[in-house]
Amino acid sequence: MQPRILIVSPVRNEAAHIERVVRSVAAQELPPARWIVLDDNSTDGTLELLRSLAADVPFMDVRTVAAVTPQTGARDRLAKAAAPRNFNLGLAAMDWHEYTHVMKLDGDIELEPNYLRVLMERFAADPRLGLAGGVLVEPLPDGWRTLEIPRHHVHGALKCYSRECFGAIGGVQERLGWDTIDETYARMRGFATVSFEDLVSIHHRPWGSADGAIRGLTRLGECAYITHYPPLWVLLRSVKLGLVRPRGVKGLAYLYGYARACVRRRDRVEDAAYRRFTRRELRRRIARLLVRDRSGLVAARRPSTGLAHNVAR
Repeated sequence: MQPRILIVSPVRNEAAHIERVVRSVAAQELPPARWIVLDDNSTDGTLELLRSLAADVPFMDVRTVAAVTPQTGARDRLAKAAAPRNFNLGLAAMDWHEYTHVMKLDGDIELEPNYLRVLMERFAADPRLGLAGGVLVEPLPDGWRTLEIPRHHVHGALKCYSRECFGAIGGVQERLGWDTIDETYARMRGFATVSFEDLVSIHHRPWGSADGAIRGLTRLGECAYITHYPPLWVLLRSVKLGLVRPRGVKGLAYLYGYARACVRRRDRVEDAAYRRFTRRELRRRIARLLVRDRSGLVAARRPSTGLAHNVAR
């Protein structure tokens, strides 16, 4: 079956990057069937720029949040989940069942020309693959950095779902932590979730630059509470983050976000099956980490063989 991709891009104040993004999607070796770009009251000329660029991109459909939002006050209630909320608003303008894949693409992500083609080849090669994406690199004053994530996690900025997976997980939840909840449900439903290291895209707005990296880590800690990450996992994650310069600060921010959410008793995912699945997954990951660390210690004690040297590294 020939893939038919529906992309939805919620954007706000992306005038500095959006032209690169549009050009990169327009240049895809396998173009999407439809691309909904939903502007959320930008004040920097993003909407005007989008409308001028759309004239040269036949599959691109530029809309505004104001034009598609029902007057129910829902936007105020969901103000802390703007990205998934606007994604769902854009999705509601279409019948997504007519497409083989549904993709969320942020307005600051520049794709390589072969990105969609290769991604569709990966979906075709593995019927279990339900949610996938690539890795992100960011331009910095002194070079580039890669946003490192586990292979099973897919960046919220460029998630692509098969139609079957998207239907099985019930779509995207409009809440903090949505981009962990969706992939957890995907694995619960028997789908694989993968980030492919050889699919590299450019993230033009460095992570944390919009509202501060420390605040972003605090929010990640809050997400860990909402998605039922156990305290041991959070503590280990905090220690790892604390090793990054400035030492201690990032780990404390993550731990603070988790503790604050706990004290405030933030609403968590209520599904008991989800909670059991999450904690079972994390116990297995912790066990693998401990085994790996133990193997590294053994290798370090026996540096005489090449194999030991490689394991220790």
